[in-house]
Amino acid sequence: MTATTKAHKGRRITLITAGSIVGVALLGLGVVLTVGGIFVPAHYLEPWARSYADQFADPRMKVVAQAELAPSGHNMQPWVVTMDPSDPDVLFLFADADRLTPAVDPLARQTLVSQGTFLQYLRVSAANLGYSATIDLFPQGTYEESDLVASMATLPVAKITLAKDPAVAAPDYAALFLSDTNRSPYTAATLTTGQQRELTGLADGSGASLRILTDQNDLTALGALAVQGTLIESQYAAATAESDAVFHSTETAKNDARSGFAVEGQGTSGFMKYLLQGLITIVPAINDDAAAAKNAIALTDDAVAHTPAYALISTPGNTRTEQVRAGILYAELSLHARTLGLVMQPLSQVLQEYPAMAGPYAAVHREYAPGGQTIQMLVRVGNPTTDYPDTMRRDPATLIRTP
Repeated sequence: MTATTKAHKGRRITLITAGSIVGVALLGLGVVLTVGGIFVPAHYLEPWARSYADQFADPRMKVVAQAELAPSGHNMQPWVVTMDPSDPDVLFLFADADRLTPAVDPLARQTLVSQGTFLQYLRVSAANLGYSATIDLFPQGTYEESDLVASMATLPVAKITLAKDPAVAAPDYAALFLSDTNRSPYTAATLTTGQQRELTGLADGSGASLRILTDQNDLTALGALAVQGTLIESQYAAATAESDAVFHSTETAKNDARSGFAVEGQGTSGFMKYLLQGLITIVPAINDDAAAAKNAIALTDDAVAHTPAYALISTPGNTRTEQVRAGILYAELSLHARTLGLVMQPLSQVLQEYPAMAGPYAAVHREYAPGGQTIQMLVRVGNPTTDYPDTMRRDPATLIRTP
């Protein structure tokens, strides 16, 4: 065999070896992407389409189908709706006691705030259809706190009455279909005086107060509290177990659950979404509690370091009605912020009422609610550096119960 022949043979062996390695790598990648659900239709995203509600003839179902796009604690979407069989213009909203998160929300305060976000989204959806939505909170009385779960099943949070109204307007309707939470770093651009005025003006007559904080001392203090809250929650076993139970790592799982957490919550989308989902499913240790905690703290550190403003929503007390009204105001804030081109991220950990969070909870209230008010929402506000993907939403038919 000549030297030239040996050289050609060597090159062929090298190419065959390299080709085999590439082939195996591509095969492995294909397996990971397949496990991650790249070929599975994302039915859990269908409600985000503007035309989705058109399938329903009943205006009440149309508004429910769009109200469920509202943000909720842990994305649990804890809503039950009944239609009044005797009045085609009336529906009732109940809190779903099967969707509580008692580890991080032991008093169900965030669940009641989430009722308010649903009501505001419903109001905006109704206005777009040419209806006013009159909302009567706790029409049959408020909960018996000693038997909260039973109260939630029997006492409606709200009675909603729709009425044709040619004068009603829905200026924030387009914002219903934009992702409500953006956890990325924000640009350094400050909120304009006009933006701040428009946002704080939303609180007029709401029964809650809304402050926009842009002073550097406040940014530093609130950022530090947010990081502390994330650290405490990441080390609280009951909270991590609760989050793990509602985390779904494949498209099939998300189509089944249609609520809770997924990789989109950290901004992962496109090809990387399927890759990460496949890797987590095949090698669960990639997303074990230690890795998740480290990632959560790093993301919060980065986020608060790039935050030009915080918003605080507070109420004089902490009644169930005040919690719902705070949720209504938060949804107004979230929707109008998006109309103005801004984005937001709730930082709920430091406001949670379980014992391990008592220190930072007391600190934020001591500094920012000295009159004894309850801070219901703390959120970052700013201009986005990246878009965030939509998250799972339930089939609206699953919200409906027969009265």
